[in-house]
Amino acid sequence: MTDVVTIYTDGACSGNPGPGGFGVVLISGRHRKEISGGFRLTTNNRMELFAAIIGLEALKREGTVVRLHADSQYLVNAVNKGWLFSWEMKRFAKKKNPDLWIRFLEVYRRHQVTLIWVKGHNNDPENERCDMLAVAASKEPGLEEDGGYAPENGEMGVI
Repeated sequence: MTDVVTIYTDGACSGNPGPGGFGVVLISGRHRKEISGGFRLTTNNRMELFAAIIGLEALKREGTVVRLHADSQYLVNAVNKGWLFSWEMKRFAKKKNPDLWIRFLEVYRRHQVTLIWVKGHNNDPENERCDMLAVAASKEPGLEEDGGYAPENGEMGVI
């Protein structure tokens, strides 16, 4: 039987843009790993997407079956409704965060990923944990710069 890895992700931003953080919980059988981090100036959508990327990049085996839970409709709908693949065919013309979408697609395609939307702040313990991790990370001193965030272009990012 194939092991399924469950990933929960969340992003947070104090102000939008502002200091932001991401939280990730990976669960595989009895194993659990939590990852978090933040940036001094970013957006909520960038942190939501970054959390998913970090979660998928943490997987050790290519072809892993993944159930990725996120409260970001931006992320889940982009994939599940096929928008992301249309954006890619158009080289992300006039789309926000192309740097992260390209990075997401690269790691997404290495695995068998199902994205599942969960309602945020609805007492889902793992989603709440990711939120706590993301918020705490956004408040850490000495946060790094989000090199892909270009304030003059909104969330355009760079390629």
